Amino acid sequence: MDRFEAMRTLVAAADGGSLSAASRALGVPLPTVSRRVSDLEAHLGSQLVVRTSRKLLLTEAGAAFVASARRVLEELSEAERAASGEYQAPRGELLVTAPIMFGKLHLAPIIHEFLTAYREVNVRFILTDAVIDLVELHIDVAVRIGFLPDSTLVARRVGEISWIVCASPDYLRRRGTPTSPPELAEHDCIAFEGLEPDRDWPFVGPHGLKQQTVQPRYSVNTADAAIAAAVAGVGIARVRSYQAAPSLHDGILVSILTKWAPPACPVQITHAKRQQQPLKVRAFLDFVTPKLQDRLCLIGEPCGRVR
Repeated sequence: MDRFEAMRTLVAAADGGSLSAASRALGVPLPTVSRRVSDLEAHLGSQLVVRTSRKLLLTEAGAAFVASARRVLEELSEAERAASGEYQAPRGELLVTAPIMFGKLHLAPIIHEFLTAYREVNVRFILTDAVIDLVELHIDVAVRIGFLPDSTLVARRVGEISWIVCASPDYLRRRGTPTSPPELAEHDCIAFEGLEPDRDWPFVGPHGLKQQTVQPRYSVNTADAAIAAAVAGVGIARVRSYQAAPSLHDGILVSILTKWAPPACPVQITHAKRQQQPLKVRAFLDFVTPKLQDRLCLIGEPCGRVR
């Protein structure tokens, strides 16, 4: 039995919630996955998982073993990277993630330049609006918009992004321009939300931060769809300032309720703490940070050099 492969298999099964998920993630036949887990249990003399018709559950011993296995596999991966030369020169593969629209508009062009400058580094660029675990998924660098709940991450602040409320000139001519957040109740609103409703829009007034609940006529889960609906005159949308910047510049959207805007959110480049950082990560951070700051300055966002 290859214990490292068995540990990888068990961790993949725990992450995916089933042996089938591990089979798909590893590209290994299901019988092989099942045999590896069974062989590991036999080797340890302990039941690690409970198989049900719907999902796989870890026993108490299994949960403890998976936690230890993650550490062992991470150390092994670190040793392999060191042996392959990642600490002598920028080389190898980088896994980078960013919010979908921000990544497309602002980070992707910088990555294209980075790939030209660093010929021995390959980049996997994952665009997602979900908050994902950098350590668990072995992500090298992530761009995050907002305050970081995880204090174990290292962050470089590159600027700020605001939320704006906007509508098309045609809609405002037809329906009038709201002058305070409560007037949104009289308007058609466009919600930018996922499966969970997000209909409490924050505003700052004389008495501090206050939530204004809206009842949207139209709800979508991507910013570009919300902006397209606003441009089409469907209603009033709330999106990130960088997302609406081109439409605002072209005059097909108008920002409203600006004096009620809540505080801006920080934009940060983050990565996990390591005793020794691979040169590919250091090179990427040093290359991207000033260029991303410059792009945020150009679109009128608060920015400043990171010290």
